[in-house]
Amino acid sequence: MFIIAGLGNPTKTYEGTRHNVGFEVIDVLAGRCGIDLGIKKDRALCGKGVIEGARVLLVKPQTYMNLSGEAVGALASYYKVEPEDIIVVYDDISLEPGQLRIRAKGSAGGHNGIKNIIAHLGTQEFPRVKVGVGEKPKGWDLADYVLSRFGGEERKIMDTAVSEAADAVISVIRDGIGAAMNRYNMKKRESS
Repeated sequence: MFIIAGLGNPTKTYEGTRHNVGFEVIDVLAGRCGIDLGIKKDRALCGKGVIEGARVLLVKPQTYMNLSGEAVGALASYYKVEPEDIIVVYDDISLEPGQLRIRAKGSAGGHNGIKNIIAHLGTQEFPRVKVGVGEKPKGWDLADYVLSRFGGEERKIMDTAVSEAADAVISVIRDGIGAAMNRYNMKKRESS
């Protein structure tokens, strides 16, 4: 079984914000694969299903971003899922809007949700799909920036990126992390 956890903040207040792209990817996967996110377990909205022949649990932690590890860690323990089978999808301000980066493991890189997951899993060795949301503009507070929404053209770029990130998750499951990294880790998004 794979746990696929998209990070974000619950409630309508945070829908469409930069910090919630992980939730958006989970919603796309649920829609494509006919998975109902109606299970409430361990402070998360979850849905069980099958992707590319593998059993999956789609997860949207409801703990708020900085405590994401509470839900992910509890679910991993309950379902006895090893860290290498937990795919975490989240926003990354060090990547340009829409750019994807897949990693097999790594540090939190300043992302508090990932920091909390590492603390609860006791390891940095779990796959992640990072979705670029762009750097914080000068003079902005980081929290205000990641909780801001995408503007017109940027929203179109992000809609495409969210769909591609869902494809990338499916590729990790079907092809393995190495092949998915080779396919999706582009240096820079081609401008259209």
